[in-house]
Amino acid sequence: MGPTRSVFFIVNPVAGGGLAGRRWPRIQKQAHRLLTPFQSAFTRGPGDATHLARRALLEGADILVCVGGDGTLGEMVTGMMDGTGPLRPDALLGLISLGTGRDFIRTSRIPGEPEGALDVIAAGRSVPLDLGKISYVDRRGEQTSRYFHNVASFGLGGEVDERVSRTTKIFGGFTSFIWATLLSVLRYRKKTIRLRIDDSPEETVAVMNVAVANGQYHGGGMWIAPEASLFDGLFHVTVIGDFSIPEVFRHLPKLYNGKLQQLEKVRILTGKKIEARSDERVLLDVDGEQAGILPVSLEIVPSALRIIIPQNPSLRL
Repeated sequence: MGPTRSVFFIVNPVAGGGLAGRRWPRIQKQAHRLLTPFQSAFTRGPGDATHLARRALLEGADILVCVGGDGTLGEMVTGMMDGTGPLRPDALLGLISLGTGRDFIRTSRIPGEPEGALDVIAAGRSVPLDLGKISYVDRRGEQTSRYFHNVASFGLGGEVDERVSRTTKIFGGFTSFIWATLLSVLRYRKKTIRLRIDDSPEETVAVMNVAVANGQYHGGGMWIAPEASLFDGLFHVTVIGDFSIPEVFRHLPKLYNGKLQQLEKVRILTGKKIEARSDERVLLDVDGEQAGILPVSLEIVPSALRIIIPQNPSLRL
């Protein structure tokens, strides 16, 4: 990394059940050894990462580093963008993933341990990252929009998020999400959704969940879109149809081993714009956060930001 690059860490101390806050002193010590002088700030609540990212860029930061989970990272990418594109096209985004689900690093191959992630940030290799822009009704009932980097889904995914947010995460991300998924499946009933992809005719579908994927994983390791790429300018859309509860439990392992698309009631589609609406209350999951409800419109934003990732020959660019 060049000596003139200004680095700013945005730390969510409650991410991962407080793991990010506990690990920050060690991260800070290593960062002093590896990086040029840097600044940092802690988030205090929802939306703070967006405001901190925007302010840091406007004040001259060249590299923003997220220390937190996928929700914190999602807020930061929103802060790095405006209505027409990136606020600072030359700025870079780094990630030290310490959240509950830790799904984005499974696709991007960023190391899960802070020490390894900091080594990657110090090396400074960056590539252009696609983002999604989503417009929806937020939890206050207001129309809003934001950006997301990984996966947005509607249906069961939103129910799982809501349950995870109300439960302890002391047993780790996988256990938190699998337990919330099992409870949600038992109480969930199919939703009837009107869905349109690009210029295709709108169709009415009965679904458990629809995942609009930039990355491959969500929900604490569910391999929802095995062919998705962070760099191909497309959403990979997984439509999970009307499964009975016995079918769900029989096929649950396929959510984690990448074989979900083999099932007759699962469709895999691609597109650049997705619209969905329903007469029912359908909850949204946006990068692991229960953000609001349908109706929703999602558009891919190709090569929106530059993200720092490791050199990995198996990562499709």
